[in-house]
Amino acid sequence: MTDSKTADEAKATVLDDSAVTELSKQLPTFSDLLPQQAQPYWQAVQTYPIIEALLILAIFWGLAMFIRRYAITLIKRLTSKTVTDIDDQIIESLRKPIFNAVLWFGLIVASKSAGFVNGVAAYITPISLSMIVLAMLRLALSISSTLINASAHGNARFLKMDIRTAPLAIIASKIVILLIGAYIVLMIWGINPVGLLASAGIVGIAVGFAAKDTLANLFSGVFILADRPYKLGDYVNLESGERGKVTNIGIRSTRLLTRDDIEITIPNGVIGNAKIVNENGGAQHKMRIRVNVQCAYNSNLEKVEKVLNDVAVQDENICAYPAPRVRYKTFGDSGINLQLTGWIEEPEIRGRTIHGLIKAIHRAFDEHSIEIPYPHMQMIQASDEDAGRIYGDKN
Repeated sequence: MTDSKTADEAKATVLDDSAVTELSKQLPTFSDLLPQQAQPYWQAVQTYPIIEALLILAIFWGLAMFIRRYAITLIKRLTSKTVTDIDDQIIESLRKPIFNAVLWFGLIVASKSAGFVNGVAAYITPISLSMIVLAMLRLALSISSTLINASAHGNARFLKMDIRTAPLAIIASKIVILLIGAYIVLMIWGINPVGLLASAGIVGIAVGFAAKDTLANLFSGVFILADRPYKLGDYVNLESGERGKVTNIGIRSTRLLTRDDIEITIPNGVIGNAKIVNENGGAQHKMRIRVNVQCAYNSNLEKVEKVLNDVAVQDENICAYPAPRVRYKTFGDSGINLQLTGWIEEPEIRGRTIHGLIKAIHRAFDEHSIEIPYPHMQMIQASDEDAGRIYGDKN
């Protein structure tokens, strides 16, 4: 029995020495907030502590409901007249956190005014303050994500951040907000975070050695988001030969969707040290395609060039600017080698466009009697005399 009392006294001493108790002493009681005319009536209520606490909780609950349903709705109506909807999203995210904060603060005031400050009731204040901090953390996380996404995806007026760095900024803001929240919660409970940080440093070193590959992927993911060698929707070619569309850029890995509808997951530590060809890179997303053709030596080259240009112009996937062009390359064994080049809007349609151009070129050459040279093989029937001379006459 004595040991249990000693433990309870030790816990009470910890709470008494913490910053929570000091803060609790500085908070006014509910009677201090009432006008002088209402003081006599409230003193009658104070003779019943439980009724007093429930009444205070009901008042704060009504205040929280009023703020949630009417005050925030009124503010949202005013902000709806602005050009952007960012403020509307922020105001809407205030409803639940403010409701919870007011309610938990009412619990602190009710416990102090009713005199519930000893024993188990002594934990009401730190628990309530911790819940208020968690509500504010949720609000801060929501607002930070909203602002970062708005700056990355908004119109020209609010476009302040590259869309490719938005995920990195969101992750960094979440880490900072959570660290600040954890520090405040530890201070509320009277825990010195310095010792925990020292222990965390030792544990971090051990974890670093045990999970060095995972950490390499994490750091590479951060560098990829910062350096931006590619972005979502880009078509990239890897050293190993894979070609695909970037569908996800995570902290640990990058995902590609190939033209065969196969998803490839590549660790960032691998792709961060590899040579990558980004088909969407450069000043614009357009990509040049090339179709190699051959015409006979006796062909009219001016006519061939005109036919090929007409084929390219009539293809809906070929851009008008830069204009398609024909370039003669080399003299081949059977004919003149040339190349039709044109620009397309997206690398995704490269295969489909080349497919259509080859069909159209073959049809156009046939219509204009332009020969595509190829090796010919003729079978000649030899006479008996020639056959004897070639194979030898054994008679």
